Amino acid sequence: MLTKLKKICPFSPTALKFRNLASKSTSSPKDKVDCLVIGAGVVGIAIARALALKGREVLVVDSASTFGTSTSSRNSQVIHAGIYYPRSSLKAALCVEGRKLMYGYCSERGIPHERVGKLIVAAGEAGVSTLSNLMNRGVENGVEGLRMLDRCEAVEMEPELNCVKALLSPCSGIVDCHSLMLSLLGDAENHGATFSYNSTVIGGHVEGDSLNLEVVGSQELENRDGNSLLNLEFVLVPNLVVNSAGLSAVALARKFNGLSGSVIPKPHFARGLYFTLSNTREPPFKHLIYPTPEDGGLGVHVTLDLDGQVKFGPNVEWISGVDDVSSFLDKYDYTVDASQAEGFYPAIRKYYPNLKDGSLEPGYSGIRPKVTGPGQSAGDFVIQGEESHGVPGLVNLFGIESPGLTSCMAIAEYVANRFSK
Repeated sequence: MLTKLKKICPFSPTALKFRNLASKSTSSPKDKVDCLVIGAGVVGIAIARALALKGREVLVVDSASTFGTSTSSRNSQVIHAGIYYPRSSLKAALCVEGRKLMYGYCSERGIPHERVGKLIVAAGEAGVSTLSNLMNRGVENGVEGLRMLDRCEAVEMEPELNCVKALLSPCSGIVDCHSLMLSLLGDAENHGATFSYNSTVIGGHVEGDSLNLEVVGSQELENRDGNSLLNLEFVLVPNLVVNSAGLSAVALARKFNGLSGSVIPKPHFARGLYFTLSNTREPPFKHLIYPTPEDGGLGVHVTLDLDGQVKFGPNVEWISGVDDVSSFLDKYDYTVDASQAEGFYPAIRKYYPNLKDGSLEPGYSGIRPKVTGPGQSAGDFVIQGEESHGVPGLVNLFGIESPGLTSCMAIAEYVANRFSK
């Protein structure tokens, strides 16, 4: 399917921004591929699997040294029910369907997961109307088993909890995301998909009815000096290309010469920190505990993992100023400083007043790729095909944040059924 091209070539016009040396673009040898998926996160892997199951020949490229190193390994690992999203949105439809597919797949394959349930809590009277709205929205979206609890019922379920009311979502859960990705990847490879790591798509251009894509070795891109020409690893002409690059999906789309900038959303990035609970023998909660949503996220919530560890997070820190190359190579700041826990204690104590000083330890952080920014209403998933942008064979996925993990198999079916003939 694929012949690796080791040619010393200057960039095409779409990639000239990566260096300071201007020169004419020269033609490079090209390799035809059937389906190219850019990005080996959980969504990209699921799409590769779905396409391979349809009999398509699939190549997946990722700039990292292995799969799932970015957003997919830096989230809460929560299986969401589908409560938060407007009824007509892709998030609502794909989350509800994805949850059902996820539970079925995990049960069938023995992937560690647990339907632990979730309580969304109103710590004061001001949050009660929000809970009512969330319940109504969840029912409209087809979420099963939702029930409003008064304070006594909630505290009986979770004695450490402080709230005036809570919304119980019994079908929310947790999953071992790494095991899930391993299984999906194995399915994809067993049906002929190929994964190429340490390979970065740096741009492309529309030529006739095809999108020509340029791929370089990630190490070479990282070590570039700004003057030398890059060694193209692949020059690919896919029949179908799925831009599932996550945090760099927008930056990459902007380097597709022939794709109108008017269809590419402005990117926004929300960094979120997680802290783990220490100095406790028994977890204080048996369910996931969420406050009412906040600007940019769902609030600092209680997440349980399958090993019994309790985590709090994520918060929302809007970030900007990341250049395209750093975005392509995932050179974001993921450090978590212990001093940042100070902002977590008051948020957590609204619903967990017995949280002791000094009991939060740095965990990890992640970054959410968003299509809306501070003070704006939450955005929907953006899944664009030719009918949206006019480029044959191109599917762009933008803003695949939460509930992207829950929705991954439904997103994959949506892409495979709608755009793969």
